[in-house]
Amino acid sequence: MSWIFSITSFIEILLLLYVASIDVATRLIRNDICLALALLGIAGQFANPMQILESLIATTILFLLLFMIYQRGLIGGGDVKLLVALAIGLPLTGVIQLLTITALAGGVLALVHVMMRLLPHPRLAPAGSSLVRRVYAIERWRHLRHAPLPYGVAIACGGIWTVFSKGL
Repeated sequence: MSWIFSITSFIEILLLLYVASIDVATRLIRNDICLALALLGIAGQFANPMQILESLIATTILFLLLFMIYQRGLIGGGDVKLLVALAIGLPLTGVIQLLTITALAGGVLALVHVMMRLLPHPRLAPAGSSLVRRVYAIERWRHLRHAPLPYGVAIACGGIWTVFSKGL
C-alpha cells in the first residue's frame, strides 16, 4: 500500500506545481485539476475508512467557511475549489496544517507584491527573453493595474508541504 501512497503523493505534487504555474500565467484554477487532486486525496485514504469520514466532515466545514468568504469577494472561487480539493484527503490536523502553511506562503506572496512597488516600471520583454524576465514584466504590469494575487501559488505551497509531511 505504501507504493500507492508514494505514487499519489508524487502526482499530487506535480499537479500542484502545474496549478501554481497556471495561476501565475492566467489567474485561473482549472476544475479538472481540482477534481484530480480530490480523487487522489480519497485514493490515499482507502487504507483507513474512518479517516475518510473525518476528512469529509472537516472538508464540508472548510467549504462552508470558504464559501462565506467567497460571497464577500475576499477570495476567488478557484482558491476555494483548490483548498477544498486538497482538504478532502486530509485529517483535521492536515487541514489545519494546510491552512497554516498556505497563510504563511500567502503572506510572503503579498510581501513580494508590496515590494514590487519599489521596482522600475516594466518594458515589454524582447523576444528570446528569459522566463524570469517575462514573468517579471507581466506581474509588474498586473500589479500596476491592481490585479489579484495568484493565491493558487500559496495554496500549492501549503499543499506540497502537507503532502511531504504526510509521508513522514
